[in-house]
Amino acid sequence: PSVFVLFGLSWAYAAHGETTVVAGLLYGFRPVVVAIVCEAVLRIGRRALKTSASFGIAALAFICIYFLNVPFPLIVIGAAVTGWLISRVSESEESPPLTTPPVGSGRGCHRKKDERLALVIDDESPPAPHTRPSLHRAVWVVATVFTLWTAGYLLTGSARGFDGLHAHQYIYFTKAAFVTFGGAYAVLAYVSQAAVDTFGWLTPAQAVDGLALAETTPGPLIMVVQFVGFTAAWNHPGNLAPLESATLGAAITVFVTFLPCFLFIFLGAPYVEALRTNHTLNAALGGVTAAVVGVVLNLALVFGREVLLPNGWAAAPDPAALVLAIVAFVALSRFSIDVLLVILGGGLAGIALTLITG
Repeated sequence: PSVFVLFGLSWAYAAHGETTVVAGLLYGFRPVVVAIVCEAVLRIGRRALKTSASFGIAALAFICIYFLNVPFPLIVIGAAVTGWLISRVSESEESPPLTTPPVGSGRGCHRKKDERLALVIDDESPPAPHTRPSLHRAVWVVATVFTLWTAGYLLTGSARGFDGLHAHQYIYFTKAAFVTFGGAYAVLAYVSQAAVDTFGWLTPAQAVDGLALAETTPGPLIMVVQFVGFTAAWNHPGNLAPLESATLGAAITVFVTFLPCFLFIFLGAPYVEALRTNHTLNAALGGVTAAVVGVVLNLALVFGREVLLPNGWAAAPDPAALVLAIVAFVALSRFSIDVLLVILGGGLAGIALTLITG
């Protein structure tokens, strides 16, 4: 459902974003987005930063992406290697495992003997035959996903040119899907870095608006990449009508974002139980999780600068936006009010301020 809801919102944003009501709505959304990302930094940080080493990795990741403009995939690789090295040097500095204790691992949680629960599989049961690793199935899964991906790329390139925007989107969002460590906030930092700074597909304000609209839709927040694909293609339609180009851009983005998910699940599921107890992998992923905190902090500063300091660091902040951001942050962090309600409240406040100020 979020695909269709966000598609409608993206069209309304692109086609009618300059009207008074929509502009006011977006003006109220933006400070709330800044508050949401700031709250996410604290929430993720509390879970991920447990040792001095994890704080160091987060700080280094922030410096790399904010000051040095290092690509997100390189930060992920560097953090994984660092986490692994730290685990080898000192067990006391090893990042906490990213997995929760297996369900049913505590005393009294073993499978009941009741025959009605005979199909329940607990940690004491051998894996079912269809869940065991199989080379034949692995080859079939990889071949199927590769065929689907290649067919889509050839169709896109044949229709729109292999040097065109849509083919570039196909390749770029495929890469983004393979480095989506840390969830939507982290990948949005990567996407914003490329779509805004490298490719010039979007403006910083449009990236903020995309996260706000994605927060209002059902489904995973990663759908923000659909907005990016839609808006990028709307802004650069080529010889197509803007809506036609944007529809194709959104469809391509969704397809290549979720296709690797099926690869990961069908290929990796039989190995999950074994990997959960792999200390080397957990240490590497612990490093990545710590780095994500720094990456999301970068996103908070980039969005905050765009929304709260529209005239630059030397100028005074936008007072109304600053108040809305503070109120939203308190509502989220102190009172745990639902994100959707906070966003809608910010939007209504933005409309009111726009109408009052003319």
